[in-house]
Amino acid sequence: MAVCARLCGVGPARGCRRRQQRRGPSETAAADSEADTDPEEERIEAGPARCSLLELPPELLVEIFASLPGTDLPSLAQVCSRFRRILHTDTIWRRRCREEYGVCENLRKLEITGVSCRDVYAKRINPRVKSGRFMKILPDYEHMEYRDVYTCLLHRYRHILGLWQPDIGPYGGLLNVVVDGLFIIGWMYLPPHDPHVGDPMRFKPLFRIHLMERKSATVECMYGHKGPHNGHIQIVKRDEFSTKCNQTDHHRMSGGRQEEFRTWLREEWGRTLEDIFHEHMQELILMKFIYTSQYDNCLTYRRIYLPPSHPDDLIKPGLFKGTYGSHGLEIVMLSFHGSRARGTKITGDPNIPAGQQTVEIDLQRRIQLPDVENLRNFNELSRIVLEVREQVRQEQEAGEGPVPPREPSAKAPDGLPAKDGKESGHGGAEAAEQSASSGQGQPFVLPVGVSSRNEDYPRTCRLCFYGTGLIAGHGFTSPERTPGVFVLFDEDRFGFLWLELKSFSLYSRVQATFQNAAAPSPQAFDEMLRNIQSLTS
Repeated sequence: MAVCARLCGVGPARGCRRRQQRRGPSETAAADSEADTDPEEERIEAGPARCSLLELPPELLVEIFASLPGTDLPSLAQVCSRFRRILHTDTIWRRRCREEYGVCENLRKLEITGVSCRDVYAKRINPRVKSGRFMKILPDYEHMEYRDVYTCLLHRYRHILGLWQPDIGPYGGLLNVVVDGLFIIGWMYLPPHDPHVGDPMRFKPLFRIHLMERKSATVECMYGHKGPHNGHIQIVKRDEFSTKCNQTDHHRMSGGRQEEFRTWLREEWGRTLEDIFHEHMQELILMKFIYTSQYDNCLTYRRIYLPPSHPDDLIKPGLFKGTYGSHGLEIVMLSFHGSRARGTKITGDPNIPAGQQTVEIDLQRRIQLPDVENLRNFNELSRIVLEVREQVRQEQEAGEGPVPPREPSAKAPDGLPAKDGKESGHGGAEAAEQSASSGQGQPFVLPVGVSSRNEDYPRTCRLCFYGTGLIAGHGFTSPERTPGVFVLFDEDRFGFLWLELKSFSLYSRVQATFQNAAAPSPQAFDEMLRNIQSLTS
């Protein structure tokens, strides 16, 4: 009896509560007077007290249900009418919106200007949208419930959250679809104005989705300068969707195409056409405007992932802004694949379209730059790089694999190769190696005759490697890989010296946090790279 009493939470003098419920008063008194002579038998007869969820108070059920995934709650509502009533509690769905999608707003205390920090920006860049009209197009949050927000908005459009590349011919792009306030907004990320590669990214909204009515999600196109208007989204498959504008007249300006071009030029390049004196650059800009304006009605997007990171990577992989001469700034994804690193274009140009590998770095072929005075001589640097290229060519013709790494596999604590490694090149090698291993870096200057859109590059570098860069004629004709030098400055900046073009590209990391952008596996990331490259090959 003592064992059963302990399991039920009562003292031995009072006996088992569950047995008292089954026995009469006389039997209970007799049982209490009996000695517990066989504890083992009592343990077998009496099990632990069982309690059904139906017996729990409503406030405890609300707490339990709120901790479950939102996708499980509809099934739970089928159990009984009591569960169904409890699942109408809005605090359950508010917690699911917050934990699964990051929604932090309070529907009952939401102010118009607090809908979304970026929605205020969207209003600011559209001065033609009057404040009164802007307020009218906002949802009626006073009569909305979090359950509707979760089921009709967040869960329904969950597959389009993340990073996407629009199919805009060779130009590509970077779209980030996020839950922003109580909206789902597609933000187009744009590089800063050329040649300020170190400036932060710019962004503008392309579309947004929200609940204008209680159970009906509304898609609005944000393109143009007349405010949000009717649009449509079609999810083609898991990794592809398309948008369509149903009111393209909102994209037009009263001044016609000339006003549209001048406005686009200020937003895209931060200047007027008269400020651009290079005739070839003017042609490229005009060509891009004509081509991209054809896609203001309908666009298709394909999912892209951020590259996976490994502890032995040279630097953290990710997205970088890079200078590309007359083409302006473009977005490149740096990823590591064993002994090689690749830079894949997320945005492109008519010569090298988006999706192509703009640079490839051989991490097994480190190049030791000459001292500063000799580095100014382009012929000296060219000789060093061409020696490495000739070695690569001979190995390929002989059918051999790449030579073993010139530096030991062990690395110093700061990620640099060990000090006893040997590199290609001459002049100041020992001093440069010591400074690089100590973390001080090696002096770096561009050789005379090498052009750079941005002269504000670092004057010290950590490491240099042999690499190849992809060049081609207009329309991606006659593509070929030419030798160059990959220059690592620090964790957030690197450069590539194009030997044949005698030009230098400076890259700076995109300092933005992207949600829902991690690849499910390394294989999925590699397949994504192949897919976006095949679209423009």
